[in-house]
This record gives sequence, C-alpha cells and structure tokens, in this order.
Amino acid sequence: MRLIVLTGASGSGKTAIARAVQTRHADRVDAFFFDSIGIPSRQQMVEEFGSAEEWQRVKTSEWMARIAGTTHPRPNVLFEGQTRISFLNEAIVAAGLRDCRIVLVDCDDRTRRQRLTHERVQPDLANPEMMLWAEFLRNEAQRHGCDIIDTSSVPIDACVERILRYLI
Repeated sequence: MRLIVLTGASGSGKTAIARAVQTRHADRVDAFFFDSIGIPSRQQMVEEFGSAEEWQRVKTSEWMARIAGTTHPRPNVLFEGQTRISFLNEAIVAAGLRDCRIVLVDCDDRTRRQRLTHERVQPDLANPEMMLWAEFLRNEAQRHGCDIIDTSSVPIDACVERILRYLI
C-alpha cells in the first residue's frame, strides 16, 4: 500500500484535490478525510486533551494506526487532513507505515482569504491566525523536505495529475 497525505491550512485546496482524486480514480485510491471524525470546539479539545495541539497529535496518530491496521482493496491510500507534519511523521513511524509521502497543499494569503470568504462562505476562518498557521505549515514542510503544491493559480486538474504521479 502506498500512502499519500495531503495537509495544509484551511482554504488551500486539499479537500478539493482529494475529492477529485477519489471521484476520478475510485478504482485505484481509497480516500480518508481527517474531519470525518468530527472536530470538537477548542474548549472541548482543551478539556479532554489539555490543548488543541495535543488533540491534533492524538487524532493524527489514531488515523495513521487505523490506516495501517486496515486491509485496503485498492493499492493506494490518500489521506487528507489539516495537521502538523511533525505529528504525521511521528504517527507514520509509530504505525509502521513505510511507503508514504506527505504533500503540503498551499496557496498565497490573498487566495486563501478569497476561498474562505467567498467560495466556502466562512469569513471567520480568513483571519490572521489562519494565515500564521499556513505560514507555520509552509515552514515545517520546507524543513522536512516535503513536496509543496501551490494551488494559488494552478487548476485543480493539474493538482490531481500531480498527486496521481505520486501514486504510480
């Protein structure tokens, strides 16, 4: 099994890419979405795990263990979720996953604001904290040598084709 992980801040395009890959190549790819487990409020995360970061670390680990422990009918697995690359690396090792690639899906701040405000109609997410989170993930991806797909001006079809090249 080959695992491709798409991570990135809100509005980067990771879910759109993952859904397009899933729809167009369902015969070759099993897709999983981090948010499908439900995202509690920050207050709930803190109450249960001590911090939002710890919740993210634990849930990332649970996801990688679940993927590793499941027999997949298709040769490729695509996981999409907004999480730290360091948490992904830790969870991948702990789960014993071997054939993995982490890809940061990113875009410039102007594009992110546009997508969050107008396309997703979630203007509350187009805030300075989200822009700092995107910058943090970008820096982390560079430090870890991860591939980065900048979706600011690249059509989704080109992004899907790039992901498919990882799967071949």
